[in-house]
Formats: sequence, C-alpha cells, structure tokens
Amino acid sequence: MFQSLKDSLEPKLITLWRLKGYSKSDFYADLIAGLVVAIVALPLAMAIAIASNLPPERGLFTAIVAGFIISAHGGSRYQIGGPTAAFVVTVSMVAMEHGYEGLVLATIMAGVILMIMSFVRAGELIKFIPYPVVIGFTSGIALLIAFSQVRDFFGLKVETIPPDFIDKLILYLAHMDEMNIYAVIISLISIAIIIIFKKYLPKIPGPIVVVVLAGLAVWMFNLPIETIESRFGPIPSMLPAPTWPEISFEKLRLLLPDAITIATLAAIESLLSAVVADGMTGTHHKSNAELFGQGVANIASGIFGGLPATGAIARTATNIKAGARTPMAGIMHAFWLFLFMLFLAPFIIKIPLAALAAILIVVAWNMSEIKHIKEIMKAPRSDRIILIVTFTLTVLIDLNFAIQAGIALASILFINSMMKVTQIRVVENEEEDPDSIARKILPHGVEVYEIQGPLFFGIAEKLINTLTVFEHLPKVFILRMRYVPLIDAAGLHALEIIHERLTKEHTVLILSGVSIEVRAHINEASLNNLIGDENIVKHIDMAISRAFKITNDCKSV
Repeated sequence: MFQSLKDSLEPKLITLWRLKGYSKSDFYADLIAGLVVAIVALPLAMAIAIASNLPPERGLFTAIVAGFIISAHGGSRYQIGGPTAAFVVTVSMVAMEHGYEGLVLATIMAGVILMIMSFVRAGELIKFIPYPVVIGFTSGIALLIAFSQVRDFFGLKVETIPPDFIDKLILYLAHMDEMNIYAVIISLISIAIIIIFKKYLPKIPGPIVVVVLAGLAVWMFNLPIETIESRFGPIPSMLPAPTWPEISFEKLRLLLPDAITIATLAAIESLLSAVVADGMTGTHHKSNAELFGQGVANIASGIFGGLPATGAIARTATNIKAGARTPMAGIMHAFWLFLFMLFLAPFIIKIPLAALAAILIVVAWNMSEIKHIKEIMKAPRSDRIILIVTFTLTVLIDLNFAIQAGIALASILFINSMMKVTQIRVVENEEEDPDSIARKILPHGVEVYEIQGPLFFGIAEKLINTLTVFEHLPKVFILRMRYVPLIDAAGLHALEIIHERLTKEHTVLILSGVSIEVRAHINEASLNNLIGDENIVKHIDMAISRAFKITNDCKSV
C-alpha cells in the first residue's frame, strides 16, 4: 500500500527521466518552450496580481516560485503553473478582509489541504464535481474579472473599489464621466492586437506585443495614462527572503473557509488543465502527484511573498504548442521569468495599466465558457438550473457559497432523478425474463414486489409506504432485490421497519436476489439476525421454495 502511494505521488519529471532519460535535444526544446511561455506569463502574472488589488511583483514571485515547483513536483508532463485569473476574486476578498499576511496564511493552509488530498488519493474524486457547477462558477468568475478591469480600461480616477458586484456597478456609473479617452484607445487597440495576432500570427504571443507597443506609445507620446510605476512605484529585481506569517488558532479558524476555497479552485483548475494537456498530446497525467505538487507550490509561494497558484490552461497549451517535451519546460519558464525580473525590472514598470486591463479582459472572455454555456442551456432543465444558480451566486454573493450551493443543488436534483429511476412495484408478467413470476408457481397468500435501482435514503420512504397499498397483508412478502446494486444506512433502516411492521401482522419477509455486496451490508447491520438468514436468499426459486415451506407450516398449524 505504501509503495502504491509512493508511486502515485512520484513527480512526472522523475518518472520520465527514469523511463526515457533526458537528451540534449530535449533540453534545447524545453529551453525554447520555456522562453515562449515566460514571455506570455510575464504580463499575465502582473495583471492578475494587480486585478487582485496587490502589487505586480506578487504575481511574478508566484509565477517563478510556484511555476518551478509545480513542474518539478507535479504529475503532468506539460503543466505550467502560476497565478491564474480564477483566483482574482477570492484573493482580493481575502486580502481586503484579512490583509496580505492573512492571504499568505490562507495560501499555505490551502497547500497543506492539497497535500492531504493527494495522500488520500482524492485526485480522481475531483471529476465528480458536477459539470454545470464548474462552468457556472468559472463563467461567473470571468464576469467578475472583466468587471474588475473597468477602472483601468476606462482610466477612471477611483481610489478604492468595493468588493460587491452591484456596488462596483454603481461606482463605475457614477465616475464614467471621468473617462480617460487615451486609456480607452490603448485598451481597445490592445484587444485588437491580441485578437489579430492569435488569428494570423499565433506563434507570436499577443500579450507581450501589447505591453511593448503600449509602453512605447505612452513613453513616446507622453500620454496621461497610469502605469505600473505611477501606481505602485518600482518593483524588486530579486525574490524576497522567505518568511512565515504569524499563526494562531483564531486566524486558522477564520481563514479555513477561504483556504478550502483556494484549495478547491487549485485542484479543479490544475486537473482540468492536465486533462486538456492530455487531450492535446495523448499523454496521461498523475492526478495525485499533481495535487501534491500544487500543495508544495502554494506553501512555497506563500513563504516567498506570492499568491495562490495552480495550473494555467492557456499557458500549458502554449507550452505544448511551443514544442515542450518534459516538465523541464515549466522549470525553464520559471528560470526565464527570474531573468526578466532581474534585468528588465526598470522597463517592466513602464507598462500602462490599460494594456494589462485589456489582456485580462481577453482572458476573462476565454474563461467565460460561452460555447459550453450554450451546450448546457440545451441540456435537461436540472442542469440549466444548476448553471444559472451557481453563476448568479458567484457574481452577486460569494464564490464559497456559490460552489457549496451549486454542489448541494446538483446533489438534490440528482437524488430526485434517482428516486424517479428507482422503482418499487408489484412484479408483473415479463415473458422475456427467464425468472419471470409468470413462469413460476406461487403458493396462496404470497405477494412479490421488486426494487429496481439503488436502495438509498432518497427511496427508503417510498419502500416503507409500499405496505400501505395492502388492505390485508399476505402471509409471505417476497421483496426481489436482484437489481439493487447498493444500499445505504437509510435503506437498511427501511428494511428493518418493514420487517417490524410485517412481523406485527404475522407476515414473513423474504429478501430475494440479494447481491454479495448488499448482503455484506445487511450482515454488518445485523439485519440477517432479525430477518433470519434462511429468509435472505440469492434467487427467486429459493424464495418461492421458502414461501412454500412457510405457508405449509402455517396450514399444518
């Protein structure tokens, strides 16, 4: 068992080196791919930090430290890690409420949670989060990200941005007359450049072209537009010394919900990114190793003054298209970013905020999942309801609550669907069934009912109510369970209640077609002692034989 866990947590980098080695051509390919991805990641990392109401260097620290560790310790061959737009809303809210030190502690806690998830092999469980919930909160986050960029897109002179969507809307409308036409022009041209380069020159990263041209335009024409320098001042050219935040039980308690949200988002986005990479390359990622790498990366990111990190789908796709061969490309991307920060910091601060706002608005549009939303709106009504509720709660209330409510609603609707699918009915003549009751001879005073589907808490009450259809109960009640794949505590309790009620009326309960798994649960609950082992049988013929014996015994009495 320990060896199996160790294998599942082994980094993909080590696995590849052990099985295939690492050649000079691999190194060169990864070096170039890392450079391409670093060029894309540079403006994104800073834009995401700024959108989170934090200094731009926080994004760079995250991309360097977390990006290195996610590639070195993760379970995906091509994953590129760093700050992502999905965290913007949560990060800004936590930083606003608890300060940056609180955000650091929440990030470290999230890292520990991710590591625990990897130890219990929860990597495969993430896929059970309902698809409409994922699309609902992703598209909601996209709208919030785009909305958070309105100030810089239009160059509005607003010092403090409220966290709530409606309050933001009212504030923006009140200051729209202060619009900076130069900022709007830079923003619109930046979006156009990104779109044009993606369509006609896909090998050239549009975002880096935007920040270079926008920076040159502001400098050459002395345009009155806010830049990184004018708002935040200079940025450091080195990583900060590692520091631990102050830890107390009260802080841990207050930050736990936010840490869970960060860990959940990191797990979902990183594994989705790994799945996308697998689909593009035909490879297979190691989900638990990926969660472990994400956990270590978030702890390190917090210690080195960064933000929460996860796998970035767009940067991972860029890495693949750039010719990456191993996780070393992600390590190289972190190395190149460090060099950019070391030597280009005086130039980086000249980037106008309007250009970064345009980049994030394009990112938000790509996150909006318009195509998938259209698909879900054609799906069953329950999926549409889940999508709309999750999206609305994400935008208007809170991401924490939105995810919880979305999953809870999806679970309730799923249970309702299962209740409709699971049937408890009197056995009718089914001529095609070799074990049809029509082919059997039943003794007088015997009724046969059948359960089709799982016997769980959603259906337990329906089973108990089955007895109300009888004006006079039979001498023997056979309950066929051949189509019952599983049973839970509520189902076991329902069987106990039925047995008690039947016993009071001197009716014998026989369970027929009980599977090995269901029988094991019945035995663990000691129901076999209550019902009688002789009354729990594997086949309907055995149940009928038992019924004949019981009815004959009754006659002899």
